[in-house]
Amino acid sequence: MSSELFGKLETEVEINAPAAKYHELFTRRPHHLSNISPDKIQSCELLEGQWGDLGSVIYWNYCYDGKTTVATDLIEAVDDEKNSVTFKVIDGPLLEHYNSFRLIVEATPKGDRNSLVHLIVEYEKLHDQVPDPHSLLQFVADLSKDMGAHLSTQP
Repeated sequence: MSSELFGKLETEVEINAPAAKYHELFTRRPHHLSNISPDKIQSCELLEGQWGDLGSVIYWNYCYDGKTTVATDLIEAVDDEKNSVTFKVIDGPLLEHYNSFRLIVEATPKGDRNSLVHLIVEYEKLHDQVPDPHSLLQFVADLSKDMGAHLSTQP
């Protein structure tokens, strides 16, 4: 297996909202994202477990690259102290291109009300013709900006 099939992409986004509120929204209230960013998230449903709990399974219906698509994710790790959550894709079209796909989201306080959101995508491609998922990482970065804009209007 070629090491070129394994990859990791990272980016950071500054948002105008507290890290703990961002983490709470992404981890325990992702079903609200369809109201916050309806052009990106159509729906989010809990299939197993409880919102924000380790081992819970979430079904996402989202619009990516101009197409409606879906993903089923397992919450693989949650660290409330670090405002971090890890999602592992366990079903959906992404697995037609990747053997494994993880999204790690961590929000760090920056000043009184701002945060720096660190996004990491770790993946293993099925073959070397599969592109690196830069546009999917950008999708999550744009979603994070929408979340930050929404949270900045909340008390």
